[in-house]
Amino acid sequence: MNDPSPESPRFDIPCRDAVIDGRVLPEGAGPPRVIVCEASSRWAIALRREGLGRRELFETRSLAGCWDRLAEAPSSFVILELTRSNVDDLLARVVRMGRDYLLARVAVVTTPALISLQWMVREAGVVHMVNSTRQADQLAAIARRHLAQAARPSRSLTDQIWAALPWPHRATDPGGL
Repeated sequence: MNDPSPESPRFDIPCRDAVIDGRVLPEGAGPPRVIVCEASSRWAIALRREGLGRRELFETRSLAGCWDRLAEAPSSFVILELTRSNVDDLLARVVRMGRDYLLARVAVVTTPALISLQWMVREAGVVHMVNSTRQADQLAAIARRHLAQAARPSRSLTDQIWAALPWPHRATDPGGL
């Protein structure tokens, strides 16, 4: 009685790693990344010093560019630079991110002069806020924890093996042997 008959409907259930908290990643979603949106490379360099590599860390220079990257990898960890000129736009996007990208998390980096905005920024949905690159170790630890727990797109066993190989240029083209 428990044996499924050929006539019974077959439900395609996503792979366990594509589902987290009951939320499924959209079709074609990339693996989670750390996306750093800042005017200079100061924070990205500090995070690389803390062990985040080029494979998982992407830099953008604008909030729009950041959201493009986030659309490609919706379970990413986003680090946004807060400046006097982008406070309103940043807060609006963080609030929208809570609706549009439920699996992503955001942290904010800023200057000591703007740290007084911390509680307003946290209220918008930010998980952490720092004002010195000496605190990059905190950001890197939070980012690594998020990446370890984040939903990943489902892949075939062959794709998983190729992605785990130490030569990344071959990982994208298994037919090029």
